[in-house]
Amino acid sequence: MASGRIIFLNGTSSSGKSSIARELLTVLDDGVFFHMAVDTFNAMRSKRDLGADELDAALRRTRMGFHRSIAAMAEAGNDIVVDHVLSEPWRLLDCLTLLPAEDVLFVGVHCPLDELTRRELARGDRPSGLAALQYERVHSHGDYDMECDTGTASPRECAQQIKDFLPHRPTPTAFTRLRLRHVGSPVR
Repeated sequence: MASGRIIFLNGTSSSGKSSIARELLTVLDDGVFFHMAVDTFNAMRSKRDLGADELDAALRRTRMGFHRSIAAMAEAGNDIVVDHVLSEPWRLLDCLTLLPAEDVLFVGVHCPLDELTRRELARGDRPSGLAALQYERVHSHGDYDMECDTGTASPRECAQQIKDFLPHRPTPTAFTRLRLRHVGSPVR
């Protein structure tokens, strides 16, 4: 069985990743795609109060499980749209180790900081300043297959750009280049 394709959207909180992912599910017409979002995994956790250390450990395990779930779905032949925030270096390294690098289209989702701040306040479900804190960290690895800007393009337009680019993925992919740079192992 062939591994599934992975469209991996990375950007700050409130950058528009989930909106793009929803649009991708409507515009992609060459397979069955599943939207897997880190926020969905976080929402599955019990709601009891946790201390800072216990919460950090739970969130790390949640993200590790999320990464392994993406890998398992793709290994079973499913096409995936991933919606994630790679704000800590270990998250990218974990994904580089687990995911089939040549099957990943790595998409940087950008948005101007003032617009991120406006969206964050309008949402009201994120800590104030979260997007600003993530702003530099999320894209610090500096390598994507393609990038889009939700400050200048709608989620639908970004989804269409991704759909149009998908058949023309570069070889090697950004995930392959990043894996060689950071993990040092050949493509899985």
